[in-house]
Amino acid sequence: MGLNSIATVGRARQARQHGAMEYSDAPVDLDILRGYRLNRLRDALKAGDYAGGLFFNQLNTRYATDATNMQVWCAHYEARCVFVSTEGPVVLFDYSNHPHLAEDLPGVDEYRVIPAFYFFTAGTRGEERVQLFADQIADLVAKHGGGNRRIAVDHLSLMGAEALRDRQVSLHDGEGLAEVARSIKSPEELVLMKASMDVCEQGIREMREILEPGITENALWAKLHEVNIRLGGEWIETRLLSSGPRTNPWFRECSMRPIERGDMVSFDTDLIGPYGYCSDISRAWICGDKPNDEQRRLYSKAYEQIEHNIALLGPGRSFRDVTHEAWAIPEEFLSNRYSSCMHGVGLADEYPSIKHAADFDLKGYDGVFEPGMVVCVESFIGTAGGREGVKLEEQVVITETGIERQSTYPFEMDWL
Repeated sequence: MGLNSIATVGRARQARQHGAMEYSDAPVDLDILRGYRLNRLRDALKAGDYAGGLFFNQLNTRYATDATNMQVWCAHYEARCVFVSTEGPVVLFDYSNHPHLAEDLPGVDEYRVIPAFYFFTAGTRGEERVQLFADQIADLVAKHGGGNRRIAVDHLSLMGAEALRDRQVSLHDGEGLAEVARSIKSPEELVLMKASMDVCEQGIREMREILEPGITENALWAKLHEVNIRLGGEWIETRLLSSGPRTNPWFRECSMRPIERGDMVSFDTDLIGPYGYCSDISRAWICGDKPNDEQRRLYSKAYEQIEHNIALLGPGRSFRDVTHEAWAIPEEFLSNRYSSCMHGVGLADEYPSIKHAADFDLKGYDGVFEPGMVVCVESFIGTAGGREGVKLEEQVVITETGIERQSTYPFEMDWL
């Protein structure tokens, strides 16, 4: 096949998992999961009256097809995308001619090599290359849109957008459409999310075993990476582990600082584990000795915030009501509060993001918690100018009757 060849993906063998878990037996029927996810996208496209969706965000291409190819690398460039026809084929445009990467995936109808137009590869020929890409997308819209030329798009450069508009393709927001579609998990997704959490918590246990004075923040964090990769996970989105005075304010990523005896150590996993699902929990420990009174006080407040806010969750609860009934952050911690009260999670952090009451008028939005949503409840407690801070986070599923916790790694109950 040539550079811009088209392949029809074979169905001869039984569908298997692609990516890091390719040689493992999945705990669910992956084709049921794949069909559910593609149908969620198509239902959203149909509801928005779109001929299809063009998705460059690698999380959305994964959700639509379950095909993986250098996802972190491809996130830097317009190197890989999928066109999902509302009533027609799913066409995967890949970085290069490797159709085996979409083998046995029932939702991928055609495999094409993208006429790459991003500057790194195309240089000054980007305008020439983007015309080839736009021709293909416009042709798919014409053939399968039934006269509808509206499509939803998540990430696309100005050059790509202008080329499609020149062909009378009408572009509309696809990022929100995809995030809302992804927000309700199927039973199969919840099983795979638990498999990811099991790996995450094994990594946390092994981190705890090696935590001792003198280990660097980077070395401690590396253990979580190692366990995740060893057990079939994929990557970690951040490096949010810090110790001692680097814990307050939050969001310093890990460094070569040696952790000292008596330091608070706080971390946030942001781990993309097996099957591409995110496990996002936070814990805080003491290195060596027992916590002092101030460390206990900070930890107790963080735990109180987490538990209060989890208790507010359930099906039918509005984002607004949860925000305004959330734990009232004491004034001394308000300026260093975490950026959100809680947020959704799936293939990564995703919709919704629930704001603190202090931020709702400026940043908040309405919505309702529904069964099948998975939510991470956040806390950071640190005083302005204080030495240390505590980061805690718990991951829960909204059920038909309330919530279930996906994370089981214990909190430090004897500190309370």
